[in-house]
Amino acid sequence: MRILVTNDDGMDAPGIQELARQIERAGYEVVVVAPDHNASGTGASLGAMGPGDPVQVSMRRIDGFEGQGYALSAPPALCVMAGNLEAFGPRPDAVVSGINAGLNTGRSALHSGTVGGALAGQNFGFRSMAVSLDRDGDRWHWGAAAEIAVTLLPHVLEGPSRLALNLNVPGRPRAEIRGIRWTRLATFGSVRAALAKTEEDRLHFELQRTGYVPEEGTDLAAVRAGYAAITSLQGTVEVWGSEGRVGDPFDPTQDLPGASAGDELRPAQAVFDGR
Repeated sequence: MRILVTNDDGMDAPGIQELARQIERAGYEVVVVAPDHNASGTGASLGAMGPGDPVQVSMRRIDGFEGQGYALSAPPALCVMAGNLEAFGPRPDAVVSGINAGLNTGRSALHSGTVGGALAGQNFGFRSMAVSLDRDGDRWHWGAAAEIAVTLLPHVLEGPSRLALNLNVPGRPRAEIRGIRWTRLATFGSVRAALAKTEEDRLHFELQRTGYVPEEGTDLAAVRAGYAAITSLQGTVEVWGSEGRVGDPFDPTQDLPGASAGDELRPAQAVFDGR
């Protein structure tokens, strides 16, 4: 099995390097394709592409890792797309994105470049997993998060097509993590964006911890209780109400469908067609 490893913190981040080493030691062929810069918060964006705007590529070595590493001037989703197009050898069998420095829980997962890399993998037909880790004071337990990801990887590879698993790991040594639990997305994430200062030509943002108490059964609640949390995501869905069918003309008297109204969510047809 050939695994493409990416992230949004950049090729030089310790999380992706530990993840690549542990997946390789588990017996998989690994190619690392990641941004050459910090691409946090880019979601599943591809960035600018075109004949006059080439993506820069440089080969990188990772200590203790025998596979190839490629740093791109691009966000993680484009790194995954390049792997899908066989820019760095045979098309991979799966995508693992991370380990992110910080949780990607709740609805804030939408903005994560780490989660975006996994959802891009799903969109291109891969089974994928995003891996994120909470901080333990001034320490990061990269090895613990990588070990849990490697434990889950065989199940991801045997899972349904286009699986995208979001894994969030508490900031604890491996022996202190109480297990792995299925969870739903929390209402909010562990941090929120705040406007720190405004100037005439600048906006200064910062991330602040929230006072939000997560609901039982959510990813953030599980992590705070000492469990690794897993949630299966679907990046591209349609919303259909009781009125309106494919090909119907727009009728302004009908209610518009919306997930918040409890209407039906369906994966895009391409998911079933295998495109």
